Amino acid sequence: MTLNPADESFARLIRAELGDDILRPVTERYLEEPRRRFSGQAAVLALPRTVDEVAALVRLASRKQVAVVPYGGGTGLVGGQVMSEGPAPVVISLERMTAIRAVYPSENILIVEAGAILADVQAAAEQVNRLFPLALAAQGSCRIGGNLATNAGGVNVLRYGNARDLCLGLEAVLPSGEIWHGLSRLRKDNTGYDLRNLLIGAEGTLGIITAASLKLFPRPENVGTAMIQVRSPEAAIALLALAHEQLGDAVSTFELIHRQGLQFLTEALPDVRQPFATQPEWCVLIELGLFAGQAPMDALEKLYVAAEKAELVGDAVIAQSEAQRADLWAIRERIPEANRLIGSVSSHDISVPISLIPKFIERANEMVAALGPFRVNCFGHVGDGNLHYNVFPPKGHERSEFDSQRQVVKRSVHDLVNAFGGSVSAEHGVGRLKADDLERYGDPARMSAMRAIKTALDPLGIMNPGAVLRS
Repeated sequence: MTLNPADESFARLIRAELGDDILRPVTERYLEEPRRRFSGQAAVLALPRTVDEVAALVRLASRKQVAVVPYGGGTGLVGGQVMSEGPAPVVISLERMTAIRAVYPSENILIVEAGAILADVQAAAEQVNRLFPLALAAQGSCRIGGNLATNAGGVNVLRYGNARDLCLGLEAVLPSGEIWHGLSRLRKDNTGYDLRNLLIGAEGTLGIITAASLKLFPRPENVGTAMIQVRSPEAAIALLALAHEQLGDAVSTFELIHRQGLQFLTEALPDVRQPFATQPEWCVLIELGLFAGQAPMDALEKLYVAAEKAELVGDAVIAQSEAQRADLWAIRERIPEANRLIGSVSSHDISVPISLIPKFIERANEMVAALGPFRVNCFGHVGDGNLHYNVFPPKGHERSEFDSQRQVVKRSVHDLVNAFGGSVSAEHGVGRLKADDLERYGDPARMSAMRAIKTALDPLGIMNPGAVLRS
């Protein structure tokens, strides 16, 4: 279908139906994404206050065949929030829809509007002595609707799962402008197709999430955090297995960090305090969440003794206070910031089977070295198989010097991931950046089914065109 631009006549229709206050001037903030790989366009920016206003906007867009780009916090890393090609769309930002609609502590459920900032959702859970465990580096600015639309991951997936696993129900506006009132509080409901899981991870291509029913959890009473040097990625995987044997589901975080990431912190963010006098080749950040009567310090010390006996580990630092814990977490959380300041040639959010991680890293490093004198910062959520395998220019050089090699590096890494039975998008989504990759590596039957679903729900192709599936 042919789409039309969101021109002034379209803006007048919006004003006539919803009033002047719903529209705002289009500023650069809504046309950028953090890695600056894409620049967007928009003729109209709408900030609805209610689900009914979202529905009215989508109905107008459907009637006039105008593209709709949903906008959350703008923190997505694959270009899903910006549309650079085609007739200028209407951008619908949910930033005014931030209400915590209801909290049910006895049911461990919180109902929140999609524009709520993730940190505010976490705080609302904490107010009733509960935990909402989704935790991301961007949690101070990303919004829960975008988290669900991209099925965000983060540092607690090992214990609690992705955003998909933390959601019981949704309220959403479908491409027709109909409102799906699906804010279920039920944990068992087998009444037909699961629209919730269809919309989660769809990146706004099948509808706009406007509210969600989220799972809460008891807050661990005792938290233990340690950074432990490991001899190799193989040793890290063995330490993870040992931690599970000793501690089971108490292990909430298990992050692998390479020396290059620590060196980038020294180079770009020297204010970040590092625990080891000599930066190790590899280390892991491990965190435990234990309940009453369980001592995390004792558990971490016991784990370390067993790992040392097995010759898996070197030195370790166990946080003795909340300040020390914050310092250890700052190392992991600020590595992405240091990466941005250095400027990558190509960044890869990938996953492979956990037991294959060491071999993948070895093969990938050999492959990248053969392509040029690059630096590799490999880090990530090794406990769930998700690595951020990022390739950088040599020290003293700018990434722009290697733009001609970017696609070669990306294709080489992704081909290797595919050969290892992995995924080229572990937690960031597909967006526009990886739509070609999805076609290249996607199972043909799955791709056919996805296109059929898109056509059935969005026959005019107005919802975030070009994201996930190429237009």
